[in-house]
Amino acid sequence: MDATDILTPDLLERLRGRAAGYDRDNSFFTEDLEDLRSAGYLSLFTPQDAGGAGFTIGQVVRSQRLLAAAAPATALAVNMHLVWCGVAHLLALRGDHSLDFILADAARGELYAFGISEPGNPAVLFDSQTAAQPLGDGSYAFTGTKIFTSLSPAWTRLGIFGRDDSLPEEPRLIFGFAPRGTEGITVKDDWNTMGMRASQSCTTVLDHAVLSADRLVRSTPVGPHADPFVFAIFALFETLLSAVYTGVGDRAVELAVEAANKRTTAGGGSGAHDPHTRWKVADAAIRMDGIHPQLESIARDLDEGVDHGSLWFPKLSSLKYRATETARSVVETAVRVAGGRSYSRGAELERLYRDVLAGMFHPSSEDSVHSSVANAWLGPVPVQDARP
Repeated sequence: MDATDILTPDLLERLRGRAAGYDRDNSFFTEDLEDLRSAGYLSLFTPQDAGGAGFTIGQVVRSQRLLAAAAPATALAVNMHLVWCGVAHLLALRGDHSLDFILADAARGELYAFGISEPGNPAVLFDSQTAAQPLGDGSYAFTGTKIFTSLSPAWTRLGIFGRDDSLPEEPRLIFGFAPRGTEGITVKDDWNTMGMRASQSCTTVLDHAVLSADRLVRSTPVGPHADPFVFAIFALFETLLSAVYTGVGDRAVELAVEAANKRTTAGGGSGAHDPHTRWKVADAAIRMDGIHPQLESIARDLDEGVDHGSLWFPKLSSLKYRATETARSVVETAVRVAGGRSYSRGAELERLYRDVLAGMFHPSSEDSVHSSVANAWLGPVPVQDARP
């Protein structure tokens, strides 16, 4: 079984056919989600003997590329569920089955969301502005604000974390999963963005939201560390996110080819025979050809447990940066090939142009990627030489 066995041509066309309406109405992809759930898409990572597809990370990457080429916002939102499933999958590959319940839940139709991002927190997984207060019985109360919480109208399980400062000399980060309906969790109706509108990634407010001890899954130190759980989150987030934007770039090349064949030159010939148009389409295809092997290689290395040591984080953040920047530039090239018609509201390229810009807002940021890679190759800057 592979991606096309689940994402059949008929299913992909239904998803593509709804994308413009969701975008226009700024509405959640309810029908898409039901179709994907019925097709078994939510349980791609769940082993076959547990009711899932038993996909590898590489197979899920290929699936997300196909889905994103049809419906980018749907793919981006479902991606967050697949990240949590992928974390459980990757840990299980390494012999840690503590999150196998996520894979079982996915097969039963539960939908996991990502309540990690916070306003003004560049440290992302290594620190939190959300307070995690121990209540003395093993439970914790979480208070803070999470942003870009995709799947807001439909998630049934929300992954969250916060900072426990009860021991000031040794603060800890506490991770857990909150079921929908948990008292103290409010989802704002505030998603009205330029692109990726169907994802409905609303702000989530935690106000003394209590998770019992059995809902908690990890405690990690504040600051950079090599905890396998945090590595798994980062690895799956960057890799599957890259797959989504690669799928957007793939579709842009297809649309550039279609536009070139439809256009006519001033002399009445096919636009596909115009040398400038041919150069643009070729250049877009070359750029996409460059990202495909990098994405597949990273996915394969994760599946096979390749040890890149301290280079893993730079490799993953570099992949995300290259995939999102490549996709953005390729969509822009496709717009240039298609001409003024792509500037009209409702044109697929016009929507892709807005959707692809969201790539710059996901971690890792442009600055953090370059800092991470510079540290990997040049070493950290000594404190006395650091510049603001």
